[in-house]
Amino acid sequence: MARRSNPGTFVAVLTAAALAVVGFLAFQAGANEPEPGEVARSSAPAGESSAAPGRKGAPTALPANSGSGKRVVYALGAERVWLVGQDGSVRRTYEVTPSSVSPVPGKYRVSTRSNEITGSDGVRIEHVVRFTSVGEVVIGFSSAVDGSTAPPADGKRKTGGIRSARANGDAMWSFAGVGTPVVVVR
Repeated sequence: MARRSNPGTFVAVLTAAALAVVGFLAFQAGANEPEPGEVARSSAPAGESSAAPGRKGAPTALPANSGSGKRVVYALGAERVWLVGQDGSVRRTYEVTPSSVSPVPGKYRVSTRSNEITGSDGVRIEHVVRFTSVGEVVIGFSSAVDGSTAPPADGKRKTGGIRSARANGDAMWSFAGVGTPVVVVR
């Protein structure tokens, strides 16, 4: 006589296996996160630049004369952001895809934040950290929910979203509350 398996046992085994996989992946992801005060490392193989195409060798050192204390530094030419702690140490740095409208170099403060909205390019975005506007275009950092970082397809739209990978957007969201200084440099 064939033995019938209990559906509850099957579901419990599947759930336990899924939790084990998720736990393992979370452990691996956590092992690759920088410690406080440490710069995020490139996943590029040794000897290769982590700079995006077209920006080969983009500098990763914090720009001189970018202020002091806790702040976000955005370098327009390098298309890079630095999250700088109160003690002046770089907590994280990463490349971004600039918006079609750029802010004027200067000192700003985070003015508003939104957890998730639709960007001016029609893309669902999250962790929006706004700090200025140029005309009617609001400028801020964000990440696309779908993980994309490409600029608007037509290239003609006036957008203010400075896009990053989701993990970097999460870091920005955790770091830059309303009132946090943002320094924009060339």
